[in-house]
Amino acid sequence: NSGTFSGCSSLKQISIPKSVNLIGQSAFDGCSSLSKISIPSSVTTIEENTFKDCSSLNQISIPSSIKSIEENAFSGCSSLTQISIPVSIKSIKSNTFKDCSSLKKISIPKSVNNIESYAFYGCSSLLQISIPSAVTQIKFATFSGCSSLKEIEIPSSVVSIGCNAFKNCSALTDILIPSSVEVISDNAFSGCTSLKKI
Repeated sequence: NSGTFSGCSSLKQISIPKSVNLIGQSAFDGCSSLSKISIPSSVTTIEENTFKDCSSLNQISIPSSIKSIEENAFSGCSSLTQISIPVSIKSIKSNTFKDCSSLKKISIPKSVNNIESYAFYGCSSLLQISIPSAVTQIKFATFSGCSSLKEIEIPSSVVSIGCNAFKNCSALTDILIPSSVEVISDNAFSGCTSLKKI
């Protein structure tokens, strides 16, 4: 059910049995001491806000059984340093990794064809990211505030770059915009103070 352990700020570790097939919305929202969790392969969806503001969470394994990761699922997980998204995922929803300020590395599989607004907003430690070739739009503020991002490759499948998409990516030195891009919206690269080559 929703909010099952929400606000249990002293909870450090939990083992979810294999009999569980649904973890409800906001189940661990605000569990600020939770550092490690294992999701059983019986679970198919990580619901909205499931691990939101789990600020001590530094290790999580997402099983291949997960077909969907919903909005704000890991938003505010400021201790999470790396995460691997399984090939079963087709879309990264809005705010999924917003303000994961310690996230340095993320592996996005080729199966992903959609990355929503604010997905990686404020991931200030993210060094590099590879956008899958099935993605056609870089949406509003998707990578805004990724101030450590030095390089990014935009695939030739992309036709539009949204408002604030790379705003304040202050470490970004060069970017290659493919000829497939038809629209670059307002402030897409605003605040990219290290940008030398386009």
